[in-house]
Amino acid sequence: MPPAATPTHGIHDTAPATRWEDAYLGGNGRHGALVHGRTEDEAVVITHHDLVFPGAGPAVEPPHLAPELAATQDELLAGDQDAAVRRFGGDWEPRHVQPFHPGFAVRLRRAAAGPAEEYRRSLDFRTGVATAAWREGDGEWRTECFVSRADDVVVHLLTAPAEAVAEVEISLDGRLPGAPESLRAAVRSVYRPAEVAGPAELPRDTALLRLRARYPDSEYGYRGATRIIAPGGTVRCDGPRVYVSGARQVLLLTRTARGTVGGPASELNRLDTGMYALPDDYPTLLERHLALHREAYDRVTLDLGADPADRELPVAELLARQAADPAALQLALLEALFAGGRYHLLSASGHRPPRLCGLWAGDWDTAWGGAFTTNANLNLQIASAAAGALPEASLALAELALGQLEDWRTNARRLFGTRGVVAPAHTDGTNGLQYHFNHSWAHHLWTAGADWLLQPLVEYAETSGDTAFLRERLLPALIEVAQFYEDFLTRTGPDGRLVVVPSYSPENHPGDLASGRRLPAAASVNATMDIAAARHALTTAAALVDRTRAERWRNLAQRLPDYLVNPDGALAEWAWPGYRDSYDHRHVSHLYPVWPLDEITPEDTPELAEAARTALLLRGDENHSGHGHLHRALAAARLDDAGLLGRQLAQLLLRDFYFRSLMSSHYPDRNVYNADVAHGLPAVLIEMLVRSRPASGNRPARITVLPALPAALARGSLRGVRTRSGAVVEELSWDAGQVAVVLRSATDQRVELRIAPLHKREGELLELTAGQARRLVVGL
Repeated sequence: MPPAATPTHGIHDTAPATRWEDAYLGGNGRHGALVHGRTEDEAVVITHHDLVFPGAGPAVEPPHLAPELAATQDELLAGDQDAAVRRFGGDWEPRHVQPFHPGFAVRLRRAAAGPAEEYRRSLDFRTGVATAAWREGDGEWRTECFVSRADDVVVHLLTAPAEAVAEVEISLDGRLPGAPESLRAAVRSVYRPAEVAGPAELPRDTALLRLRARYPDSEYGYRGATRIIAPGGTVRCDGPRVYVSGARQVLLLTRTARGTVGGPASELNRLDTGMYALPDDYPTLLERHLALHREAYDRVTLDLGADPADRELPVAELLARQAADPAALQLALLEALFAGGRYHLLSASGHRPPRLCGLWAGDWDTAWGGAFTTNANLNLQIASAAAGALPEASLALAELALGQLEDWRTNARRLFGTRGVVAPAHTDGTNGLQYHFNHSWAHHLWTAGADWLLQPLVEYAETSGDTAFLRERLLPALIEVAQFYEDFLTRTGPDGRLVVVPSYSPENHPGDLASGRRLPAAASVNATMDIAAARHALTTAAALVDRTRAERWRNLAQRLPDYLVNPDGALAEWAWPGYRDSYDHRHVSHLYPVWPLDEITPEDTPELAEAARTALLLRGDENHSGHGHLHRALAAARLDDAGLLGRQLAQLLLRDFYFRSLMSSHYPDRNVYNADVAHGLPAVLIEMLVRSRPASGNRPARITVLPALPAALARGSLRGVRTRSGAVVEELSWDAGQVAVVLRSATDQRVELRIAPLHKREGELLELTAGQARRLVVGL
């Protein structure tokens, strides 16, 4: 069986970050920190999910297009795309999301006693602590930084060598690259805010830096506050700076918040005074944080049997080795990417789920506004949350999606004249209104979004057994999605089946079958994703409601069109005659029934599964967007295709997607900072090792292990994965032709265990007793 050696849960480097993209990252789902690890001029960039730059006309409702819906449907059914798009919002000015931006940098400047030697910076995923250590002369200097889950504060500690003291200048830098010239920002230092209750005089070993910023032409702004504590030393306030002398340790506590400027007492006004209620010693702050962070991180582990010596290599060398020898999979790198992906996903999730850039940015030029892009990216980033035992990410999605239901209702009512809900393709987190109107990017025609965004929450309920969440929070939203389709699905095609019109397959254009040309507009009929979403929404809600509604919704689902296999033998992206598939595209939205829905599977629908596999094989790489490779890899895993999954995984490893922080880029060659690949890769590795589906009717739950295991991964173990029956895979290990599985369920249940190399269709039925572990060892 696999070796007992434990994978390294962290990364290290031999030089500070010279660019913010390589900075080590911390976060608690609300605050974020980018730690450069510099020895003389350190910069810790502070971010927060709420920091978005006000745009023109936020929360403006979409146009009232419902009166035009019937005529638009007629035009699309007649093949007149241009007229349909012009009629249905074609002249409405699109509005962009409010872009996410960093807050400020906490800067520590000190005069070095000599050159920095034996430098090492590290990031411990199990603790969330980013550390830098180096020698100057005979002594070791050390910095440590983490973002507390317990106290919602960025904690930064500088420690001088024994028998030495720190002489440090501390400031807050509110003019990070790309900040608007008209941004009004000011910093001042105080020994003690007047609002803090307590003795008239505080010791002169503590002070506070306050930053206040106001957005141009806006009532909104944000504040930052850093409390400086220098036990045994003295602090001196000098305008926008604080000088510390004579202290062996300097502790910094930092927060930021966004809100209206001026006015009555608010979170902004309480921001800095709240610093004085926190513990003012590092060990206590760290202990409180670890109780939450370590428990969450340790729930799932992956060991691929990497060489222990490789695990000790700097991350830059691991990345260089993989690039130099593409044929040899660097197991230590893959372990680190799995561990780092879980760490970064956990760190970015809480108050909100991860943005396109996670929770981090070092300048104001965030790509695509640093938004939550909901038509693919967000779901791919949190794809491992349910199975990977990170409810923090699942519930962060719930806060975003369920908190916007009123805006989703507005979208449905104004655009389509229906009850229920329609989700937007983008949001900055402040509202859920549909803004994206465009001839070529017709996201306002996409009706699958609500089902797509709620599906990960269904998986959370299944894996966690959280029935209260399902009944009280999720079910009302699922019912509203079904109500939307009940009102929206009114048109039929020549075969008498319902048609989904208007329809949109993100972010692709159909081609014209007769001419072979790409059609000029993206509006369509019967996009496969829309059909799958409608069927799934109706049947999912029907399983949870009274008999009358359930029968009505199931009947409606049965009237939806079948999926179409095109002349190439591929699952078609549009189930409508006259359309030709456009293969060279990064999105594979039409594989929604494969992943994550399990409507098309090799076991139950082998012909459609083969058509889906053909669709994957024919798909081009277009611009090699990382999310496209992730999406195809996840679909390949559901189709039991280890070879196809391995090829997509290789693209992510060989095209230089990773920075030295193990955060990722959107395009190859570390082009455009983006969290999709970093956060999504753990899902690919879990899916190739464990797949599950819940019980349905008389059909037991199924757990499939090793469904798409690449040949290069000859041995390993995975522990702690949750399944959609509620059972936990406490251990899955494989080596030398032997597989061991340990399952534990909180309830009595029957499970079909399928070991993919042995069982092509059906596995072994197991009776699981609540609370008891069930172990199986089989030879391959």
